[in-house]
Amino acid sequence: MSLSRRDFIKRSAALTAASYIGMTLPGAATARAAEELTWHRGSCRLCGVGCRVQLGVNAKGVAVALRGEPKSRTNFGYLCMKGMMFYRIMSHPDRLTKPLYRESKQQPFREISWDEALDIAAHKFAAAKREHGPDSTAYYGSGQCLTEETYLFQKIMRTALQTNNVEGNPRLCMASAVGGYLSSFGADEPIGSYANIEKSSCIFLIGSNMAEAHPVLFRRVMRHKLDNRDQVKIINADPRFSATSRIADLHLQFKPGTDLALLNAMAYTIIDEKLFDQQFLADYATFRQGKAEEVDMTAYWQSLQDYSPEKTAAICGGNIDAEKIRAAARLFATSKGSVSFWCMGINQRKRGVWANNLIHNLHILTGQLCREGADSFSLTGQPNACGGVREGGGLCHILPGHRPVDNEKLRNQVEDAWGIPRGRIAPKPGAHTMKMFQQVNAGAIKALWINCTSPAQSLPNVDLYRQGMAREDVFIVTSDIFPTRTTELSNLVLPTAFHFEKSGVYGCSERRSQLTLKAVEPPGDARPETWIATEWCARMADQLQDPVALQAVKPFLGKEMAVAQPQAIWDEYTQQLTKHRDNDLRGASYQVLGQMADGVQWPAPTEDYALTGGTGIKFVKGIDPLASSESKDDKPFQFYGPAHPDRKLWVWLRPQAGADEEPDSSWPLFLSTGRVIDHWHTTSMTGRIPELMRANPYSFVEINPRDARQYGISPNDMVEIETRRGKVTMPAKVVEGPIVGTVFAYWHDMHEDRMINKVVKDSFDPGSKEPEFKICACRIRRVSSPQALKPFVVS
Repeated sequence: MSLSRRDFIKRSAALTAASYIGMTLPGAATARAAEELTWHRGSCRLCGVGCRVQLGVNAKGVAVALRGEPKSRTNFGYLCMKGMMFYRIMSHPDRLTKPLYRESKQQPFREISWDEALDIAAHKFAAAKREHGPDSTAYYGSGQCLTEETYLFQKIMRTALQTNNVEGNPRLCMASAVGGYLSSFGADEPIGSYANIEKSSCIFLIGSNMAEAHPVLFRRVMRHKLDNRDQVKIINADPRFSATSRIADLHLQFKPGTDLALLNAMAYTIIDEKLFDQQFLADYATFRQGKAEEVDMTAYWQSLQDYSPEKTAAICGGNIDAEKIRAAARLFATSKGSVSFWCMGINQRKRGVWANNLIHNLHILTGQLCREGADSFSLTGQPNACGGVREGGGLCHILPGHRPVDNEKLRNQVEDAWGIPRGRIAPKPGAHTMKMFQQVNAGAIKALWINCTSPAQSLPNVDLYRQGMAREDVFIVTSDIFPTRTTELSNLVLPTAFHFEKSGVYGCSERRSQLTLKAVEPPGDARPETWIATEWCARMADQLQDPVALQAVKPFLGKEMAVAQPQAIWDEYTQQLTKHRDNDLRGASYQVLGQMADGVQWPAPTEDYALTGGTGIKFVKGIDPLASSESKDDKPFQFYGPAHPDRKLWVWLRPQAGADEEPDSSWPLFLSTGRVIDHWHTTSMTGRIPELMRANPYSFVEINPRDARQYGISPNDMVEIETRRGKVTMPAKVVEGPIVGTVFAYWHDMHEDRMINKVVKDSFDPGSKEPEFKICACRIRRVSSPQALKPFVVS
């Protein structure tokens, strides 16, 4: 079907509008209705919502269409624009199809065979371990990897190379949410599910532009509001008035970095007006401060005295006044069911864990948990940041099944399950992401494997860390589907199979594991990561002359790579590593997952339980199969979270803490960053889809009209954004979006002139080690009138 330029632009605009409300336009799957297609069920490849899709494949085995899965209770058949189009990149001419190698990063790449590529990778990592020790090697993965891939790579690193230098890009986005759940609830991941949206009467959105970042989920929120205009109230708290803000009954626009004060002020009102649930607190909660020292409610109330609505309104500035704070707290506390959603605006903060704690505090104080329509829910940025990385052990401090590395008993459980000697896994956590790339800069890490992510664009203060990646004495393997800013700094580039070109499981934001089976062949010599990792480890074990190293992959060697190999990895993980853990998935075999339109929510310890869909709400007796297993009382809830020995929820005393870097006379403005609806993350994928590029071809900076007048900036003028770390230049969009004194830039653009992560700060939360992408100080100036801009080009 050919489109004129006029029709093409009209359709692109319509698709953008459709994405804001999470709908699928006619034509996405019907343009090729005349063809005989086979439809293959799977999950969306992009954000963490977990939308289920069907891929249409023609008689030649080519993917030609994509549509939503109507039986899915996650997205009910709806898709956003990005989701309905990601199949377009499967046959894109930019796909990597051959292994590429160069000894020096100053040389051009040359094509090599898989045998040569795997031998080189094995030799470099084995040599680094022998000559510099295990911790001179590292793996940096992704929340886009399948669970089987993350699980296998971390097993290889810990077993064969004996290092816990296992990290992934979820450290950049979800680590503070993990820290918040563990410290508030004693267990990682949300308690409830998306189903609470339609059962809620108050929805509290903070630090999340859901309309653009999670549009299909936003559609559910918006539909619920439109169907129940008077009964459902929406509160949106954000320094920026966004597309999400338009549906709010109450918008709280505060100065960046003052969110902790605002949340404490809501808690102050709840206590002051006696809106808390005294029985729930008595039965299930304790109060904590510092390093988990227990205090009483009187101490908690005393800690809130600096956060009366009047005092907090002065701290927060913006359009907040004392009565708005009280109104928000009353709506939240008196609602029949309140659900909170947040994302990077809360997590990517110097005190992101504290901010998460303070949201959870509101729910614990009011008993807005463990019942229909009530939940404290962190949204996830990537399709498998939860399932693969958090559950599968893809961070330096955790092992599979939510086990801390530094717990000897739990470490021994993993060693026993893997059939390796006790003591083989190093007892000390490895380097977290920012420390890992600091060690790359210092040359302490000699061999680094980067899988399915592009830290050369996504790290904060990224130019600093690209210097380390460019070092000649640091050998970098990158496995990916396209050239990226990171492949430009690599020695060995390995072409991988894409989604639907291999088989595996994603675990989305609501603890839901979903299977996607191979439907088409990958292009050229591209291979699944499980095959690549298995063959690499076998060769490395031979070079190390270490039979224990071989044990990491021995159960998977020689298995057919399309389904049998990932299935064997999944079975090992679920049957041996999730047994009796909070994320028990023993009932969710490939056979069961293959029958489920929308997957299985854990815990699901038996097949019969998994076939019902799993656990919708954790900790509730009669719903959660683990909640009654060790209960000694008749209370309806059992908070069995492994991180809290007292099996209680913890209300934390957390003071206001601003950003690591705030404006001053030399750097007078806040800079914040985020996503645009048309693109996803670094645009290595969405940037190759013409409709999406036509709708939003490059990044721009939003400037409040008052600030624009002060700096003499008009719409579309080219504006230089400068921080203490460098400069970028991009066009201006003058809009009543960011609060006065703040500029907001999108981070998807690969072009060197507009790559905003070059100038954001790399300070990080001392608890979660997640960087504070969201706030730093900057200055701006107009540099020219509008220009014709070139899109990014990756060589």
